[in-house]
Amino acid sequence: MECLEIIELRSSHKDYKILCEKLTGFLDDLNGEYENYTVKLYRHLTVETDWSFHIQIQTEINFKSPSQLGLRIASALQEFGLVHHSVWSEFLGEEE
Repeated sequence: MECLEIIELRSSHKDYKILCEKLTGFLDDLNGEYENYTVKLYRHLTVETDWSFHIQIQTEINFKSPSQLGLRIASALQEFGLVHHSVWSEFLGEEE
């Protein structure tokens, strides 16, 4: 089963280039440190202050709460603006 965590940032940061450098540097650090997770960074196409980290996890267990990695990212992003964190699990058909 695949689980997906989405951490969205609506930044209040004024300097786009500096924020971009910080977020991409953070992404590189995370991907080097957490081998069992796939972490990707997305930006909104028209609102340059909106960013989204996506964490993909292959697991046998159904997550009921955010991972430690997701909590770490959400905590780190709070200094840049509003953060929304959600956890999703792949739907494989009717659950028993």
